[in-house]
Amino acid sequence: MKKTTKFVCQVCGYQSPKWAGRCPDCGEWASLVEEFVTETKTASKKGPAGVLTPPKPITEISAEGAARTATGIGEFDRVLGGGVVDGSLVLVGGDPGIGKSTILIQAACNLSLGSDNVLYVSGEESAEQIKLRANRLALSSEKLLIAAETDINAIAAHAESVKPKFLFIDSIQTMFDSELSSAPGTVSQVRACTAALMNIAKNGGISVFIVGHVTKEGTLAGPRNLEHMVDTVLYFEGDRHMSYRVLRAVKNRFGSTDEVGIFEMTEKGLECVANPSEALLSERPEHGIGSVVVPIIEGSRAILVEIQALVSRAYANPKITVSGVDYAGVQMVLAVLEKRVRLPLGNKDVYVNVTGGFRVTEPAADLAIAMAVTSALLDMPFDQNLIAMGEIGLPGEIRSVSQAQKRLKEAHRMGFEKAVVTKKSVPKLRESANMKLVGASTLAEAVAAAFPKAGN
Repeated sequence: MKKTTKFVCQVCGYQSPKWAGRCPDCGEWASLVEEFVTETKTASKKGPAGVLTPPKPITEISAEGAARTATGIGEFDRVLGGGVVDGSLVLVGGDPGIGKSTILIQAACNLSLGSDNVLYVSGEESAEQIKLRANRLALSSEKLLIAAETDINAIAAHAESVKPKFLFIDSIQTMFDSELSSAPGTVSQVRACTAALMNIAKNGGISVFIVGHVTKEGTLAGPRNLEHMVDTVLYFEGDRHMSYRVLRAVKNRFGSTDEVGIFEMTEKGLECVANPSEALLSERPEHGIGSVVVPIIEGSRAILVEIQALVSRAYANPKITVSGVDYAGVQMVLAVLEKRVRLPLGNKDVYVNVTGGFRVTEPAADLAIAMAVTSALLDMPFDQNLIAMGEIGLPGEIRSVSQAQKRLKEAHRMGFEKAVVTKKSVPKLRESANMKLVGASTLAEAVAAAFPKAGN
């Protein structure tokens, strides 16, 4: 064996024999880190190890669903596809303080109450610190085993000794393989430790949960193939200073990626929000200027969110500030408002916010953003019993949105009586909607219908 050094990009995994200030592959600056490599002689080609399983016709393959175990956390199980699949490898990512460790210690305790051993390994906290957190969350179980360890080989030995059905790792960036000389958190270490955990999961039938840190850009730290190695990737979204959190599946080999889980951070940990629409609108001001409600689709359900806007005179260069919505999308809406509706926004500061720390990305919120900005500019309240949904095109037309019936049904359930929609969809929606529909073909018509006293 011969030891050599190489330089590995900590962003994309590119390898180079010499150092460079910028990665030639991904273009990231100062990302190449020196790592030691042990070279071994390549063995001669041989036949496949073990018994070779012949291919089968697809008609003879069983399509039975994988066995699942419920965690006792309804929203968590929803995102997983109904529960934890035996022998699966799940990666949970999110910003620091967002609630990754909290949700996993809650899930670990609940799973241990089902008479199965659960091993929770932390490389960031001591066993005493984990115990203090469990006490704060009122969690306790004799089947929940705690270990403070960072050596992946020692973790494998623990798993072989106690034979848990579920294994939790917090976090993958703190784990290391003693056979590698690189530091924990480097591409080589993250890849090797994840591969070892994958072997534990697949060979032992143990369900493994891994906590992953995210970079300042919001992506998981480490090599991109980390996400390819695991079965499921879950992301926690939201503002750590706000109470609500959204758990979203961006990859799931055993279920759909359309579902999301809504949680509220409380003193007792993360609690499921059974009625997200009611929670997000609970503090909506009456007769609020610049406040408009839009039904959005998250997974298989519709959720009502409040979009707020504020328009003020610019004391310097006009600026646009957004939170919870796409900046470029808001720019487009403002441009259409000024060009097609003749609203003077070019010399104004515009602020757009989604309450509750929620994030809205679908174009169905375009019309609600336009209505909120118009309400703030004209200083006129938007009808509290009215919702708005629709995509806005550059010529100023309003386009229909998907699953409109489901959105209107949720709005009616929450007590809304009217909705601004595209005129072309009114005949089709009137049959199933228990609301008054205000049809508009263009943004100018929608503004005139919502603010008749403005004279637009």
